Amino acid sequence: MVGWEDGRGRESMNTLKGYYLGCPIWGNKDWVGELFTRDAKPKDFLAQYTSVFNTVEGNTTFYGLPSEATIARWRQDTPEGFRFAFKFSQAISHDKRLSNAEPETVLFLEMLDTLSKRTGPAFLQLPASFGPSDLPTLDGYLAALPETHAYAVEVRHDIFYTQAEAALDIVLRKHSVDRVVFDTRGLHAAHTGAPREREAQRKKPNVPVRYTATGQHPFVRFIGHPEVAENLPLLAEWAQVVAGWMREGRTPYFFLHAPNDFYAPHLARHFHALLSEHIDAGQLPPWPIEQQDPEPEQMSLF
Repeated sequence: MVGWEDGRGRESMNTLKGYYLGCPIWGNKDWVGELFTRDAKPKDFLAQYTSVFNTVEGNTTFYGLPSEATIARWRQDTPEGFRFAFKFSQAISHDKRLSNAEPETVLFLEMLDTLSKRTGPAFLQLPASFGPSDLPTLDGYLAALPETHAYAVEVRHDIFYTQAEAALDIVLRKHSVDRVVFDTRGLHAAHTGAPREREAQRKKPNVPVRYTATGQHPFVRFIGHPEVAENLPLLAEWAQVVAGWMREGRTPYFFLHAPNDFYAPHLARHFHALLSEHIDAGQLPPWPIEQQDPEPEQMSLF
């Protein structure tokens, strides 16, 4: 086996087929020696991540837009087939609630334009207080967005899963915008009492699962149980759904979360294997750590 740094890791990119698979982050230092090589530094994380996965959630843009230098570095460290799924800034979604948010929206769209072909669906996460009475505002905001990019909308108000669900889907289909599908069943079924788990359960809504595709790029955020094996029945269910979307000619995005995201790559690997039982989804490349020469064994004195 040769070292990852000799280039073989880079050559194995873009072997996934028909869908995009990724994690909520790419720079998890706990992945050093697990997903990443043992000697990986923060500057290596993105390039090594993209040698395996072809998309990632860009949650950092919710808090602030990156500098031009950062964007340039992201372009340099990613192959052409890679896609960032950036989140709209909170100034747009939460502070201004889509009203009079033109200046902030222009800046966000300019960032997407700068990355050009590296962008997947930009997702608009709406606050839990954004309800059915706000649908006309959402309708108008989506209508004003340029068609040069794909978009997805995440709702958290309970009524969008009951009485107002049809009205929401009508608005999204009208603009060919995807609905972000949440699956938090695994997370909320966990009762280990770990602080990270409790914090994740507090932040992530416990909403009913939907299998709704309102656009070309169904967008799934799967938040799993901290024990990998507990997620396999749910992932098997999703494999059938995603395969069905792919047969319809759609290109899904599937993101795997875990309470501390350490096991997110493992969940992704399991999901790809399950999906491949139903449809040709290409090959998930080996991890950088698996392409690195093993550490030499110490010679015994005896």
